[in-house]
Amino acid sequence: IPAAPIHYMYTSDLTKDSMYHALTYATILEMQAMMTFEPQHILAAGTTMKEAQAICQRHRKKSSFSKNFTEEELHAEVCYAECLLQRAALTFLQDENMISFIKGGIKVRNSYQTYKELHTVLNSSAYSQGHNHGHFEGGVKLGVGAFNLVSRRLNISMNKNHKIPSDFGLQQLQEGSKEGTFRSFLCNMLLLCYHTFMSFILGTGEGDVHDAEKLLQPYLQKYPKGSIFLFFAGRIEEMKGNLDAAITRFQECCEAQQQWKEFHHMCYWELMWCFTYKKHFKMAYFYADLLSKENCWSKATYMYMKAAYLSMLTADDCLTFGETAFTLFRQVPGLKQKIAGKSLPTEKFAIRKARRYLAENPIPLPAPPLEMMYIWNGYTVIGKHKDLTEGMLKTLDEAQKKLDRTDLSIDDQCLLSLLKGLCLKHLGHQEEAEHYFTLVLCNETQIKYDHYLVPNALLEHGLLCLEQGRRDEAIKLLEAAKQNYKNYSMESRTHFRIQAALHKARGTRENGTHVPASP
Repeated sequence: IPAAPIHYMYTSDLTKDSMYHALTYATILEMQAMMTFEPQHILAAGTTMKEAQAICQRHRKKSSFSKNFTEEELHAEVCYAECLLQRAALTFLQDENMISFIKGGIKVRNSYQTYKELHTVLNSSAYSQGHNHGHFEGGVKLGVGAFNLVSRRLNISMNKNHKIPSDFGLQQLQEGSKEGTFRSFLCNMLLLCYHTFMSFILGTGEGDVHDAEKLLQPYLQKYPKGSIFLFFAGRIEEMKGNLDAAITRFQECCEAQQQWKEFHHMCYWELMWCFTYKKHFKMAYFYADLLSKENCWSKATYMYMKAAYLSMLTADDCLTFGETAFTLFRQVPGLKQKIAGKSLPTEKFAIRKARRYLAENPIPLPAPPLEMMYIWNGYTVIGKHKDLTEGMLKTLDEAQKKLDRTDLSIDDQCLLSLLKGLCLKHLGHQEEAEHYFTLVLCNETQIKYDHYLVPNALLEHGLLCLEQGRRDEAIKLLEAAKQNYKNYSMESRTHFRIQAALHKARGTRENGTHVPASP
């Protein structure tokens, strides 16, 4: 991350003539826009990326009849494809109308087609390596790898005519990261995001800590005060369950630079969860409050989390903050916003849960931070610590004792059963865990609003069976979760997790391996 403000960088005329300088400068502005969601940043990035694309266009092959490319034309093609993809992302952010979505979709398709053609050129016998071959190859591997990685996670095929190995995207990015080219860093960062976020949050909560550490270590050694590297170091420690080490890393990240406050906000989000795992709800509230005041991503989610933490404290403790859970929950629905024409799934979930408090006689949520923790796969983190898991189980038991008999008592009972089942699974009490997951299914017809609990109970039951080596039973449960339930909260995220679990189950069956139970 630059030490000086962005507009002081790349001030030479090279950004007006060199496609790589133009693309790099535009990419930095796009990073800023993606992190701030500020309209002026999105507009500036879009304009600069469009100018970079025009520079690439000047260097592209003029005739479509010739099959041969000069080295400069190949580099122009790969830079052009990168500009298209980044402009598509900005188009989705900038406007909310259907025309913008169509334009963005066309850019994505054209970008993919260009990468696919360049990949064919790269692997053809007629291709001869130029002086800057490595940078061209790195660009192709970045694009092809990114598209295939995303398509694998979304369970869609980018190429209908050829069978592509499931790990092809990872392989392309791994190769691109090792070659020391212009795009090696981007390949590494994309892999780190995949291992520490995408496969963790949208998968079975495992991620690949070993590969992430291996990728990060050289950068951390070379740039020990680099914000982005300290952030990923914190994220890795968090996934490993080393919460104190993670907290230290995130705090170091905030201290390392002051220019991009958005990095601070990313750290605040992670710090909020680290303190949630430790049940330090006052500290978690502190970071949720900072986010609600400084960050524009989702004011409704931040307000919901503030209210959720206060709901876990005593009335006297709440007095010190000058706010109450009740008043904060009532503010959540009014903070709804749209990004790329749609509300964020987490925000929609928070708003739906907070609507309870709009009633004349509101029924309190039983343990809202612990429910949201499940949405973000947090139980796989505390599951690495017996004391934290036992503490969470005790909190859930206390919440159950406070439940009143109301119209929503079945919903609340089923929520607590799901979360208790998770804790018991991580503690090794598998029969008890299975009992609680089954309890949710037994009460399916009586659930009034929280219908998402049923497919998620099937998912967790399936993962439990998989750990015990009951693969066929696991697949049956996972298929039921996938096929039989629609239109529930956080549906896409649950589907991603089910798909990851099915991939894992079918992979173990094909390999004839046994998946050991959690410690």
